[in-house]
Amino acid sequence: MFEVGVIEESSAAEVALDPIRTRLLALLVEPHSATSLAAIVGLPRQKVNYHLRTLEAHGLVELVEERRKGNVTERVLRAAAASFVISPTALAAVAPDPARSPDRLSARWLLAVAARLVKEVGTLITGADRAGKPVATFALDGTVRFASAADRAAFAQELTAAVAALVSRYHDEHAEGGRDHRVIVALHPSLRPEVTRPMDAAAVDADIDVQIEIQHRPETKES
Repeated sequence: MFEVGVIEESSAAEVALDPIRTRLLALLVEPHSATSLAAIVGLPRQKVNYHLRTLEAHGLVELVEERRKGNVTERVLRAAAASFVISPTALAAVAPDPARSPDRLSARWLLAVAARLVKEVGTLITGADRAGKPVATFALDGTVRFASAADRAAFAQELTAAVAALVSRYHDEHAEGGRDHRVIVALHPSLRPEVTRPMDAAAVDADIDVQIEIQHRPETKES
């Protein structure tokens, strides 16, 4: 089982977003049969089995084993991943395009960049899984507390200069057999622990918004 599964087809996304099937996927982190799931969710076994067949048809659950119980063969299933993310590929017609209106100080542009990140890395993961190869990625995740808006602005300027210098040092436009890698650096306010709604006013400082993206050429897909 993978830690994170990528849903790229709109039909699979529609199936996964059904409340009952979402609950079944959550329960199927551990192997279950339709009978055991029916007892947990309080639905008839036949209805649970229908939902499981639908999830299986879209590759969201997988068969672990078949067990004979009297005259019946019981199928034990497990989710294909412990958690799932829906790629913007599933909504290709309305997927955000960061190239449409690039603005480093726009939170919505940051969201478009993040959506592209999910789409491209998801595509790479899918291709790599089929080829039985790993994907070369790297990520940093941390928190910094600024004493003032001026400190935040100075940090953004220094970070921009540092990343640009690093990219310039290692980027080789003419390297034979080289592979382009997309570099994204983002800064946004952290949600406070007591926040229960994404748009809670307590979580947002209106003047905090800095995003930086550096790239050279479009990332190629994993073969």
